[in-house]
Amino acid sequence: MTTPPALPPEEVFDWLDTEAEKRANAGLVRQLRPRPAKTDELDLAGNDYLGLARDKRVAGAAAAAALRWGAGSTGSRLVTGSTELHTELELDLARFCGVQAALVFSSGFAANLGAVTALSGSESAIVTDKYIHASLIEGCRLSRADVAAVAHATPSAIENALATRRKPRALVVTDSVFSVDGDLAPLAELAGICRSHGAAMLVDDAHGFGILGDGGRGAVHAAGLSGAPDVVTTLTLSKSLGAQGGAVLGPRRVIKHLVDTARSFIFDTALAPASAAAALAALHALKEEPGLAGKVLENAGNLAMSLQAAGLKASLPDAAVISVQAPSAEAAVAWAGACAEQGIRVGCFRPPSVPDGISRLRLTARADLTESDVDRAVKVITATAPRGATA
Repeated sequence: MTTPPALPPEEVFDWLDTEAEKRANAGLVRQLRPRPAKTDELDLAGNDYLGLARDKRVAGAAAAAALRWGAGSTGSRLVTGSTELHTELELDLARFCGVQAALVFSSGFAANLGAVTALSGSESAIVTDKYIHASLIEGCRLSRADVAAVAHATPSAIENALATRRKPRALVVTDSVFSVDGDLAPLAELAGICRSHGAAMLVDDAHGFGILGDGGRGAVHAAGLSGAPDVVTTLTLSKSLGAQGGAVLGPRRVIKHLVDTARSFIFDTALAPASAAAALAALHALKEEPGLAGKVLENAGNLAMSLQAAGLKASLPDAAVISVQAPSAEAAVAWAGACAEQGIRVGCFRPPSVPDGISRLRLTARADLTESDVDRAVKVITATAPRGATA
């Protein structure tokens, strides 16, 4: 094999320009759009489902914690990064969700990465829904396990993969609420399949926690699986709780195993104390106002049905996420931009963020949306819809 000629320093990254041109031709260029601290835009793109990110109780708790503990955590959880706030948050999350223990990570991505890799390995088979979140996919890639990604929302495909696996251990990995279309996984049915094949189940409840279940305790709780010895839940603190960070919830021995083996926990700087305090305050707010969860569902349903009535290809949400299909990636970008120009901020999802290859607007409902907010959003989204967007 001939060694290729050495490139001069100014050319070693020329391949990036080729890749950038390919993305531009496919309408897949992404841009950072810094937002101001205050804006008149109606936000239907963020994940602040309960409207707590700016709540004075939550923001005030973050500010007080920063003054008391400092701006950063100063180290990993196993060195100097754990504070009393982290422990209190873990205890409160566990009690609220009805599990034995919880472990807080610096992000939901880190929590998923740590949970998947630590609970699998070379003697494991992992079976996933093919629409799982990117953080779970990365965990599977790093797991050293046999991985089978099967058809979306098809329990029989999960069962077949478990029945034909070649490894003694098995882990089924799924989102509770899928982040693109907002549909809910059949968790109770999947748990039954897992048990018939001796498999554990890992559920990413990022988009269910705070919205589904009794008082917002999540989709796993709603399915009657909280506290189960064979079920592990991951979640993020940055959506319904309006803060930052992630967590893994489950049996005490699972959490202890993660402390000892999860590399995204052991070698990562701990969540900042201000974020831990904010999440803790938001959890207390959710306990005080359990009706927030139902308000999210009500607003999401009204928004989706109004969009469908206007002729758009909108999904009916099981939680807060609604998708509206666009005819192309370029059309989705232009549509989102047109909405922003009229004061409505919406998400724009294109490949590779969408596993089915269909570009769409992604809308998120919040508890604090008013009826006039919903009406305004529907009018703008409908009026700016590109040709081919209607059903």
